[in-house]
Formats: sequence, structure tokens, C-alpha cells
Amino acid sequence: MANPLLSSSTLPYQLPDYAAIRPEHYLPAFEEAFAQQRAEISAITRVRSMPTFENTMVPLESSGQLLGQTSRTFYTVSSADATPEIQEIEETLAPLMSAHHDSIQLDSRLYWRIKTLHEQLDGLGLEPEQRYLVERHYREMTQAGAGLDDEAKARLTEINQRLSTLTTTFEKNLLNDTNDLAVVFDEAADLDGLQEGELSAAAQAAADRGLEGKYVVTLTLFTGHPYLASLTNRESRKRIMDASRSRGSRGNQHDNRDVLREIVRLRAERAALLGYASHAAFVTADETAGSPEAVHDLLRRLAVPAARNARREQEALQAIIDSEAEPFELEAHDWAFYTEKVRQAEYDLDRAALRPWFEAERVLRDGVFHAATELYGVTFTERTDLGAYHPEARVFEVHNADGSALGLYVLDLYTRDTKRGGAWMNSIVSQSRLRGTSPVVVNNLNVPKPASGKPTLLSLDEVTTLFHEFGHALHGLFATVTYPHFAGTNVFRDFVEFPSQVNEMWIYWPEVLSKYARHIDTDEPLPAEVIKKLEASETFNQGFATSEYLAASWIDQAWHSLGQDEAAQKLDVARFEASALADIGLDNPVVPTRYSSTYFAHVFSGGYSAGYYSYIWSEVLDADTVEWFRENGGLRRANGDRFRERLLGVGGSKDPLEAYRDFRGRDAEIQPLLERRGLAA
Repeated sequence: MANPLLSSSTLPYQLPDYAAIRPEHYLPAFEEAFAQQRAEISAITRVRSMPTFENTMVPLESSGQLLGQTSRTFYTVSSADATPEIQEIEETLAPLMSAHHDSIQLDSRLYWRIKTLHEQLDGLGLEPEQRYLVERHYREMTQAGAGLDDEAKARLTEINQRLSTLTTTFEKNLLNDTNDLAVVFDEAADLDGLQEGELSAAAQAAADRGLEGKYVVTLTLFTGHPYLASLTNRESRKRIMDASRSRGSRGNQHDNRDVLREIVRLRAERAALLGYASHAAFVTADETAGSPEAVHDLLRRLAVPAARNARREQEALQAIIDSEAEPFELEAHDWAFYTEKVRQAEYDLDRAALRPWFEAERVLRDGVFHAATELYGVTFTERTDLGAYHPEARVFEVHNADGSALGLYVLDLYTRDTKRGGAWMNSIVSQSRLRGTSPVVVNNLNVPKPASGKPTLLSLDEVTTLFHEFGHALHGLFATVTYPHFAGTNVFRDFVEFPSQVNEMWIYWPEVLSKYARHIDTDEPLPAEVIKKLEASETFNQGFATSEYLAASWIDQAWHSLGQDEAAQKLDVARFEASALADIGLDNPVVPTRYSSTYFAHVFSGGYSAGYYSYIWSEVLDADTVEWFRENGGLRRANGDRFRERLLGVGGSKDPLEAYRDFRGRDAEIQPLLERRGLAA
């Protein structure tokens, strides 16, 4: 049987024919794709005439089409449906991908051609996107080490291959340990406080594991669990929190401590090889932040008021506990539960009771899709005739306001043991005028699936996640560029979260909320007084939320600010974390870091190493942009068209801060962020 990965898909928008693809197809397809691109790069470097944009940059951007198609097809599956067979392929593939990438980025002949073009930029008469393409390739190859001598390049390649293996191992360990640590409860009474749908999901999770009659709570990626806000049984809360915080550090075959120490050591060695004091310096040099010092200044500026606010919140929680018949000292697993008690006392608001107003299908169609239609004119039609990589993944066709085809949107809502934790967006097909391709993007969430026949009722946090990830999807759908290098969300890491954060503003927007927030049984809208309470409580618990995020950001910076000699020491992971958090004043034991090192997938297996600060960095732009929307009438097509044309639509083809200034008319101001998070003086 022919390998379906070796030819272009005949499905609409070149959606991969996942039904025909088998695990054994992947590695042969990658091997062929590597060979093809090596030949394509060799053809560029063998050209005897002097470099031009047409004989160097255009064929470079045209190269690797099969590799791009195969990679996006495979990594979509490996993140969302990682069976043992797929995991084994990914482990085999990791060093091969790294070696292939280095063979291009470190190619001296290719680098000479691009460097020559870069030196002649002003005289080439290039269009803005073409000019920026030369600048970016030159910058990226230089930073990757293309200018090093052969001995240094050889060591660099060894480091990169080992790192690719280690980060894959980290992710595999985390997935397996997370599954192993799912918490089993014998009685429904142990889960008192959960809504019917939540209890149904726990029963279904147990049944899926062959534990009929029991209840299983699967763990989330971050520290803790949403259920901690509702569970009345303190011991149940403690069991979930303890399981969450022990991932990757139990001394078993899934322990990540040695893995992450080696990752840190090799990243520091690589940075030194490339002329940087630390991995953080290496990373931020090519981000909008520019340096670790700029990042540290922002994090320290925010940490002081955030920690102060968290202490104030802690006192309020302790006061409620002290008023009970059997008082005790507040611990981390109690915070969410008593926070809801304070919220109810101060705002008469029970967030857990809001689930019946957030039925998933209605949130999607009358909330997420409706806001996009109002703002950008795009429409969504489900394509049940098109299958994705998993039966639960749904495919929607997207059209522009004029009826022209835009691309496909895939939604994979539910959690499963083969899906990594968290929520994300990725591209399956990226848009490019040069290649004549249109975008296919996917959103993955980890919503517990209820028992058959039961509705999926979302928490407010899950509603927020869906709007957030859809903001990334819109970025991927709207980016319209010529060159694949700039496609979709291929922008600076500390800018990429900005569009997704902005999309969260429509959650409470009256014309949107009134359509999707309808009671599952009565169709009654969310009461106006509840909406007012939600808005009034927006800064509530922000001391905790900001502190746990900043703590994780600082741990990331602490590990990756180590120099080569410091990183070579066998540091005790728990002690290192504790010391780092004490340094910034975020060492409050009842406010644990959002991610501890051994399960910090963003930075040890994802693309956020030395870059987890990006969320708060982008939020400065986000909060300032929300102000602009409010000042200009909010949910209006004219506003959406401006945001799409000047920011989302340019993809990575323009300096992001220049694009922001083009949209906003000035640089972003930090005051709206400080006010949003209750950090203003």
C-alpha cells in the first residue's frame, strides 16, 4: 500500500487523510522528507552566481514542503493522541529532526549567501516582507551558530540532538506520571460538592480504567485542580493537591529531576558556545524583551504588590476558617475552596453553580463563533464529512464575510489519557501564497467528558480557555503571508499570547454573553445581577493568581539564568526552587507556584524555555488593546477589520512592536494591566 504521507492530500484544504495514515507510515515519510530538503538546500548552495533574492531566498522558502506537511501531521497526533507506538516514533524522531534542522541552520555555504544578501539589503529593492525575510533568516542562523567554526558546530549539533531527546523524555514521563497519579475515590461522598456533570465525568473516567463503581479525578497540567474549589472533604482536596505536586519527582521510572538538570546544563553550555552568559540571555536576545534584565525588572516590579495582595487574601480566608467549629491553619489545598466562600460572602457569587449556563456547544457556536462573526464577518460550518486525527476532533470550514473560503478549524475538546495536559493551538496546514496553501488550525482542550447522554457543562475557567485558544486559532487563520517562514503564529514568543488574550475580552461582552450564557434546562439568560457580580469580582483573588504565575515565571528564569559552571552542578531541584522563590518574595507555602520544575512542560518540553514570562509581557499589550476596543465601540466590524489587517493578518512578516504601533498609534502602556490585576499603587 502506498504511503499516503508521500503525496499531497486530496481532501479540502489539504487536510491530511488521517483515516489512511498508519503509525508505520511516519518514519519512512520523514526519511524521504529529510532527503528531499537536503537535495533542495544543496541545489541552492551549488549555484555559482552571486546570491539574489530569487536564487536563494525563494528556493529556501520553497524547500521542505514534504517535511512541513509530515511534521505538522505527526506532531498534531503525538500531542493529542500519543499512544505507546506514537511515543516510540517521537523518541526515535527527536534527534533526527534536530540533526536535520542543524544541517540547514549551520550550513556555512547557505549562511554565506544569506549574509551576502543581508549586507546588500538597502540596494536590493525588496518589498517589506522580502526584506524582513532576509533579516530574520540572517538573525536566526547567526543566533543558531552558523558563524561558528566546525569544531564548535559539531558540539552544538550534539547538544541539540541530546536536548531533543531529553525534552521528549520529559513530556513522556510527565504524561505517564500524570496518568499514574489520577486519584481514585471509592465513594461519591468523597467528592461531595461536585456538580452532577463533574461527578458523571469522574465515574466515566473510572469506568474507562475498568474501575466500575468508583470515581477517578484525572490531573490537570497546572498545580492543583478546578475541583478543589468545590470539594467539601478536606482530605479529598489534599489527596488531589498532593498528587498534582508530586508529578515527576517520586523517584520512579517517570522521575524528571535528572532529566531537567541535564536540560538546564546543556542549554547553558549551548548558550556559552554561542557567546551568551546564559540560556535566558540567548533566548531573550531575539524576543521583544531584548534581555533577561528587562524580564527580571518587570517580574520584580509586579511581584511585590502581588505578594502583598495574596497575603491580604490569605488573611481573609483564615478568618473564615477561624470562625468555623473546628478551625485549622490554611494550607494550599484549602485556598480555592475558601476563596469561593469569601467570594460568596463578598459578592454573593457561586462560580461552580454557573455551569448550567455554559453548555459547551452553545458556548462554541453562540459565544466563540458568534463573537468572531460579529467582529470579523467570518462564518463557521461543521464538516461532518471530514475526519480529523481522532473521532472526538470536529472539523469546521471557515468563510470570510464575502463568502470566500478561508480555511478549516478543528476542535478537540475532551481530555484522554493519550493527550498531553493543558490547552493549545497548532497548525496542521499553514497558509502561504508562495505554496498556494490555506490554513488548517486545531484547538485542543482537556475538558472532562461526561457520561454518554449527559451535556458538557463548562466551568467559567474552561470558557475562558476556549476563548483564549480560539484567539490563537484566529491568528493562525487570518495571517496572510507570502513566505512560509512567517505563516500563522510564527511570531516572537513574548508576542504570541497577545492575540489570544485579547479574544478573552468578549466573554463578558453583553451582546455575546446574552447569546451563549443560557441555562441548559430553561434557556434563561444568565441573570443580570450575576453578570454584575462577575464584573465586580474581576480583581478578586488576583493576588493569588498573579503570584502563582509570577512564581512559575521566576523559576523558569532562575534555571535558565544559570551560567555554564553553575548549571553543571547537581542542584537539588526542590531547594533550588525554594531559594529562587525566596529571592523574589513569592515563597508563600499556601500559594504554590503554578508549575513546579518536574511538571513544568512549557519550559522543559514545550517552546517556552526562558520564555514563560511571555504571558504577562503580552498582557501589557492585551490590556492596552482592550482599552482601545472599549474606547472605539467594542464589538464592531470596523474595529475587527483594523485588528485583523494591522496585527493578526501580518503573521510574522513584520516586527511585532511595529505592527502594534501601526494598530494602536503608539507603544503600549502598562497602567491598564496594573489596574486589571489590582496592582496599581
